Amino acid sequence: MRRASIIFAGLLLAAPNLARAEPGSFFKNMFGGGGGGGEGGPSSITAPRAQDPDDVYCPPVFVPDGGAAVQAFAGAAGDNRRLRYQIGFGRLSRECKARPDGSVAVRVGVELRALLGPAGAAGRFEAPVTIAVKYNEQPIMARTHRVAVTVPAGAAQGEATVIENDLFVPADKALGYDIEVTLAGAAARTKPVARRRKPTPTAEAEQGEATAGQ
Repeated sequence: MRRASIIFAGLLLAAPNLARAEPGSFFKNMFGGGGGGGEGGPSSITAPRAQDPDDVYCPPVFVPDGGAAVQAFAGAAGDNRRLRYQIGFGRLSRECKARPDGSVAVRVGVELRALLGPAGAAGRFEAPVTIAVKYNEQPIMARTHRVAVTVPAGAAQGEATVIENDLFVPADKALGYDIEVTLAGAAARTKPVARRRKPTPTAEAEQGEATAGQ
């Protein structure tokens, strides 16, 4: 399984506790229970239950290369002195539950952190976060959220969280799927090609008359 190194290349500000995957116990209050995939559960060993919803394949969340952070500059990109802010991942978590039909319900928790740069100021910043499950590199389901992170006045960073509850893996792909989280992962919209307007009968007649008169 691919494991992207979640270290922000070219990071200009020291950011403690960069993104790291955690068991389902992270966001425990939001998820309303214990860990998924057998992690973070009680220390005592109990006999497995029939169709235990927690006894399910639940891979760690990973971030692909190039999808760990976004930066904004006051001017040309790459000028470290003109960095306004950077948004990157804090903690990542997932929880997987088996369903009666053999499919798997996946929930993912994402923490975002916005860090101000030398040219930055307090404010509200947004970044698209795509949360997806894939099988053999092909998307099964994907959701993109536009998440706002606020850096209060007098502070150097701010945090926000997003929870995706509605990802499902079909039974025939319940083993070997991946959970992927990407910043700025929304596909760019291509500009539609302009279509030539079909001439109307009147326009065709006028064009014919103009040609005959030449």
